[in-house]
Amino acid sequence: MSSALANVYARSLFELAKEAGGQDKISEVLGELEQICDVLRGDRRVREFFASPIIDKTARAQSVRRIFSNRVTDLTLRFLLVLNDNGRLGHLEEVAGAFDHLVQDAYGRVEVDVYTAAPLGRDQLESIRERIRQAINLEPVLHPYTEPAMLGGLKLRIGDQLIDGSVSNKLRRLKRDLLASTGKLRDRLARFIADEGGRS
Repeated sequence: MSSALANVYARSLFELAKEAGGQDKISEVLGELEQICDVLRGDRRVREFFASPIIDKTARAQSVRRIFSNRVTDLTLRFLLVLNDNGRLGHLEEVAGAFDHLVQDAYGRVEVDVYTAAPLGRDQLESIRERIRQAINLEPVLHPYTEPAMLGGLKLRIGDQLIDGSVSNKLRRLKRDLLASTGKLRDRLARFIADEGGRS
């Protein structure tokens, strides 16, 4: 699906959500789309079910109704059914991404993935949110994730930018710097030995 077509679908959903309840409804729909996309990314079978051209649209629509009725708002469900009718359900992530950009542009929000070695408490998340808000002058929407391999520290992903303040990254930088320093020392020693050898 082209980005232009994804934007058309996203804009239609944005306007419908705006009419149905303004910013609150838009935020609710965005949250539901993000949850569905998380499932798609984590489960290959669901992703294939959404995208397969072999599955009959009518049968898939019935399954979508069964799965999502009473789990998402009526607006989000109807939107999924429209995508299915038009053979675009497999492109939901692209449409959701375009919808997210519209929300950010309209309300000065930015999605931020926060990675830490251990789960963060509410106060810690609020502190991080406030520091990001002050730094970029936008309202951050935080998505916390845990990565035990990080050892400690913090990683932030804002759009396509990764800000890595993890302990493991600092250790990697330290190792790189030490190796670079060792290499320079080795070069100096080699030159010294060569010079001394030339004098003798």
